[in-house]
Amino acid sequence: MVKLYEHGVFLVDGHEIVESDLAVSIEDAKRGTISYEILQQHNISGDDTSLQIKFDAMTSHDITFVGIIQTAKASGLTQFPIPYILTNCHNSLCAVGGTINEDDHMFGLSAAKKYGGIYVPPHIAVIHQYMREMIAGCGKMILGSDSHTRYGALGTMAIGEGGGELVKQLLCDTYDIEYPGVVAVYLTGKPNPGVGPQDIALAIIGKVFKNGYVKNKVMEFVGPGIEELETDFRNGIDVMTTETTCLSSVWQTDNNTRIYLKAHGREQDYKKLAPKEVAYYDGMVYVDLSQIKPMIALPFHPSNVYEIDYLNENLEQVLKTVEEEAKSVYAGLEFNLTDKIIDGKLKVDQGIIAGCAGGTYSNIMDGAKLIKDNSCGNNEFSLSIYPSSQPVMMALSENGVLNEYMAAGAIVRTAFCGPCFGAGDTPANGALSIRHTTRNFPNREGGKPGNGQMSSVALMDARSIAATAVNNGFLTAATSCNIDYTDYSNYKFDPTVYDNRVYNGYNKGIAEHELKYGPNIKDWPQMSSLTNDILMKVVAYITDPVTTTDELIPSGEASSYRSNPLGLAEFTLSRRDPEYVGRAKEFQKFEQLRIEGTLDNELNEVFEKIKDINPNIEPLLTGLGSVMYANKPGDGSAREQAASCQRVLGGIANIATEYATKRYRSNLMNWGMIPFLTKDATNFSLNDYIYVPNIIEVFQSGQFSDIKAYVIGEDIREISLYIADMTDDERLIIVAGSLINHNKLKLENKYTEV
Repeated sequence: MVKLYEHGVFLVDGHEIVESDLAVSIEDAKRGTISYEILQQHNISGDDTSLQIKFDAMTSHDITFVGIIQTAKASGLTQFPIPYILTNCHNSLCAVGGTINEDDHMFGLSAAKKYGGIYVPPHIAVIHQYMREMIAGCGKMILGSDSHTRYGALGTMAIGEGGGELVKQLLCDTYDIEYPGVVAVYLTGKPNPGVGPQDIALAIIGKVFKNGYVKNKVMEFVGPGIEELETDFRNGIDVMTTETTCLSSVWQTDNNTRIYLKAHGREQDYKKLAPKEVAYYDGMVYVDLSQIKPMIALPFHPSNVYEIDYLNENLEQVLKTVEEEAKSVYAGLEFNLTDKIIDGKLKVDQGIIAGCAGGTYSNIMDGAKLIKDNSCGNNEFSLSIYPSSQPVMMALSENGVLNEYMAAGAIVRTAFCGPCFGAGDTPANGALSIRHTTRNFPNREGGKPGNGQMSSVALMDARSIAATAVNNGFLTAATSCNIDYTDYSNYKFDPTVYDNRVYNGYNKGIAEHELKYGPNIKDWPQMSSLTNDILMKVVAYITDPVTTTDELIPSGEASSYRSNPLGLAEFTLSRRDPEYVGRAKEFQKFEQLRIEGTLDNELNEVFEKIKDINPNIEPLLTGLGSVMYANKPGDGSAREQAASCQRVLGGIANIATEYATKRYRSNLMNWGMIPFLTKDATNFSLNDYIYVPNIIEVFQSGQFSDIKAYVIGEDIREISLYIADMTDDERLIIVAGSLINHNKLKLENKYTEV
């Protein structure tokens, strides 16, 4: 059972929930949270409401670190000022694209040597498992360029952001935010055997995602139920908090946290974290663990959740609903789930237990209790197991569990995040895959609707996936089986593989060491600074309720080009609006001509009409850029390329009703794109021109509530745009045209010219 409180609450002595006023003020009680303590310990602003955060460590994987380091290098990087861990768990399949991926890995190793970083080779560990095992600790803050950067169960406040925010830390700048709201997640009771961390996480996500209950807030896990969960189990819940759109998460710590850190040779990183005697939270998610049942998140979002038992009892009705929703996303493409109903039961085609959410020791161990002495079958159904690190794999090998999976017909693979974003175990056309991974967005499993390739993913816990595997692929809740929980205290962590393979160069940078480039690693192209007047052309107009980063720039087949800005940009919106790239490039040509001093004849008529608004308009001083409208863009990944690809194609802004996540809005700003908002998107449409005068003056004044703009068509229509609050640095970045330009201006002391 998951209940949401409609207002803020006090928590007294860590367990008593008080909804009425207390003698202590709300403002004072807000300082009683774990979150307040950690945030202020890392805040250097001197103001406990406007925070300037310095992190203890950072991490990136091989889809993001090349671009981040290239950006920082162009901005004057000389060394990594804090531990920066570069893992290679996303672009690990070096058979894709020749040597393109391995070139990225060698660039990462050379950067670790030059700037003093920590380099984890491919297949050794997925990014978040390595951070849990070796870096995260109580009271720390960690920044990562992956949206699932979450180590709250170890008392670490971790945040996943776009690469620009990591660049700022590399240049000794700060992460600037207003003090976030803090929502308590109060756990009570004890999970029933067969219920796993994914079940609890999905139950929470289903309750809070659509109503934005924790959006851009910190989720603070408290309550007596925590002591019923081992830390390895807690990790599996915590990593999924990303799918709520919260900013970060943190848990109260206890002796079980100490045991976990001690097992990994880091007992010194333990300290007790708990709310003070009185703490005030801006909301509360009340979770009775004993009432949670095995869950399934059906396509195409982790919030599309049902109890497995309910789904099995209402298959036809529920699956038809999903089919109808798919039609709204993929008009004209056949998508069937009801054809998987056989004799009244749902037959799935594939099971995967993998990555930072599923590939943990406890998940794989518990699944093995059901797999042992059984068979995965010799028909369509297949099962793949991806342990999250080599130390986890070594422990599973030593106790014989891997043999049990393999004997049952499962495939055991190395540490790799591919199944989470469509680069591993891509199912057949029309297939349904059940996965203990983090996401099931459209095409996340690797399908290509444009080519008629359509399959789908449902999220489940490892235990129910194993139960389904031994039931010949028919959907089965693990609570129907006899299963108990693994005692994690018996886990033996062996760091030998890290000692032998991980390059640890922190504080040992070799300035003269050369970065190692491959032919696919390209510098960022030059970005123009903002002009006072801008003319935008709407080159994409998306009315879906939510537009994910996977739709803005696909994962999977595009991954090999993540170090090549122009090459990657060719994939922008390819799965959602295949005409976008052509439209954007066509308008970008006009801006290139303008910079060279020529106005294209096609725009003469537009500027003639603009003269009715501004007789003094100077076309050659008016910046030209494309703009995308989407209702709610940016749900999902932290990858900055969702914004940078638009920028290198000439994008100058987004217009949205709201932005799904802070990190996507930050990415837009760091790439010099204006994050416009509108209250009425019906005032313009695809291929319209929108003229915005005096935009630099708007940024200088900070008056963002009513920005006059004009739609230039057969007639001229005035519209109102607005922008949410920005920091001073964010304004300067947009005016400069990008974070790179902004940093160059700072280095050259040229800000008097802006």
